[in-house]
Amino acid sequence: MSGETTRPKPAPKPLGRRQARRQALFLLYQWDLTGQPLASLYEGEPDAYARELATAVAAEAHALDERVTAASEGWPADRLGTLERNILRIGVHELEEETVPVDVAINEAVVLAKRYASEDAARLVNGILGRVARERP
Repeated sequence: MSGETTRPKPAPKPLGRRQARRQALFLLYQWDLTGQPLASLYEGEPDAYARELATAVAAEAHALDERVTAASEGWPADRLGTLERNILRIGVHELEEETVPVDVAINEAVVLAKRYASEDAARLVNGILGRVARERP
């Protein structure tokens, strides 16, 4: 050894909220498909917001699915595609926690659906989240 000290790696730069939601969606998608613990599904360290969001959504998945089912008029959450279901879970969670304005929560979910699912999925997500937002106490 030449006497050099090993510097700790700097903490990863936080992602923007949109990118963190995307990362959370990917974690939840894998979790939903495999049943593996969230912590085992990501190499490295996920963004703090993505980790917190994915952990909260996974912990509330059953209740979030009930909200989605109630708002979807005969289309139970378990019949939705894995991506759509998890996009809706994130959207409902953000609506109910009021961590972002209603329009932002809905728009961000629609953007995820358009990007990773389809235009039809985006319309479905928009309709369900709009109904959840209107029915909030």
